[in-house]
Amino acid sequence: MSEFKTLVSNLFSKRNKALLRELVVTDFKLRYQNSALGYAWSLLKPLGMFGVLYVVFTQIFRFGDDIQNFPVYLLLGIVLWTFFIEATGGALQSIVARGDLIRKISFPKYIIVISGTISAFINFLLSLMIVLLFATITGVDFGPQILFMPLLILELYLFSLGVGLMLAALFVNFRDLSHIWEVLMQAAFYAVPIIYPLKLLIDNYSGTLAKIVMLNPISQILQDMRFSMVTDTSLTTFSVVQKPIAYTPYILTFVVLILGGMYFRAKSRYFAEQT
Repeated sequence: MSEFKTLVSNLFSKRNKALLRELVVTDFKLRYQNSALGYAWSLLKPLGMFGVLYVVFTQIFRFGDDIQNFPVYLLLGIVLWTFFIEATGGALQSIVARGDLIRKISFPKYIIVISGTISAFINFLLSLMIVLLFATITGVDFGPQILFMPLLILELYLFSLGVGLMLAALFVNFRDLSHIWEVLMQAAFYAVPIIYPLKLLIDNYSGTLAKIVMLNPISQILQDMRFSMVTDTSLTTFSVVQKPIAYTPYILTFVVLILGGMYFRAKSRYFAEQT
């Protein structure tokens, strides 16, 4: 606990806050440099992907006919997945990309990873505002369960940060990891119930498969967000998996964050020589 307090106090020191702010601003500028539409791409990319998937899977394959507010249901999943991809992908290369800075200045190296995830998080919050607006226009009836959204957003960020810390430290020594991670994420897109309803797995495959899918923190967060924002008929981990196993994805979030932080801290002392 004392070590955690030290990390937090270091992060919020005047010097490190200034560095973090500068890194976040720089990340934003570099991401949309020489782009005609600039920051608008942070909103246009998930909306464009939503448009393609909505036409393909609702008009051709007829997914989601039995799901209330399915367009919002689908858009929320795409926005969440886009954040996870951007946060972990940016974190993966962050230490190597900032090698010159690491060799010149002494500061907590985890600030570099956090800055990358914050840049993606800002994009996520902007996209989430679009989802809320779209949900309001299409007549989604928000219930009191929407009050759980901030906790789910926090869980999503902490899990992404934990994965990002682990990837950033590994990538310093294993440069092939970026290609491996890209392939894994392409496969994982279909392993998480983003474009298909979870009920589809239960109806057409074994219930065991649905239970395994819902032990993934991303699946749990996604379905909980849909339950909180879109429709209270959305299946959640607790409606698919029995207690106490249903607590697994929540526990995994903090396990990944702790292990990622510990591994990053152990390797960070060698970053200056290896980047």
